[in-house]
Amino acid sequence: MQETLKEIRLALFARRNGVVADALKASGDPHELIMGCPLSDITPVAQVYEPSTELAEALWADRKHRECRLIATMLYPIAQCDLPTALRWCRDVMNVEEADVLCHRLLRHLECAPTVMRQLLAEEAPLLRYTAFRLMLNLTASGRMAMTDELRQVVSDEAAQGHSAGMAALLKNLLED
Repeated sequence: MQETLKEIRLALFARRNGVVADALKASGDPHELIMGCPLSDITPVAQVYEPSTELAEALWADRKHRECRLIATMLYPIAQCDLPTALRWCRDVMNVEEADVLCHRLLRHLECAPTVMRQLLAEEAPLLRYTAFRLMLNLTASGRMAMTDELRQVVSDEAAQGHSAGMAALLKNLLED
C-alpha cells in the first residue's frame, strides 16, 4: 500500500503546475501541498489503479495534499461506498472544489445519493449545505432525481438567504433546471 501511495504522489508531482498551485494558494486553498494539477491530469493517474476502499481511504486521509484528496474520489469503488461512508466523507470536505469533485466522481453514482443529499440539507454548516445542493444538481442533471416542487422550494428558500457567488450560482443553476 505504501508503495502505491508513493507511486501516485510521484505521478501527481510529475504533472505539477506551479502557476495553478500558486493561484490556488493565493485564493485560500486549505491544503499545505498543492501540485496545481487540473482534473484532466489527475484522471489518467487514477485510471492506472484498480479502485480500492483501502487506497481511496488512505488518499482521502491525507488532508495536507490537494491532489490526493481529489484522486481518492475517483478510486473509491462505487459498489462499496455505503451511506455512513458517504456522509463521513461529506463531513470531511475541506473546500468547494473537494465537494464538487466528490459529488461528481463518487456520490452521484451511489444508490444512497438522494438520502445523502437530504441528510446534508438538514445540516447548518455552509459547506455541507453547498455539498447537498451540488449533489442535487448532479442528480437532477443526470436524470436520477426529478426537481420536485418541494425541492424547488428548498432551493428558493436557500437562494433568498443570500450567499457567496459560488453558492448563488449553484442555486441559480438548480432553479433554471
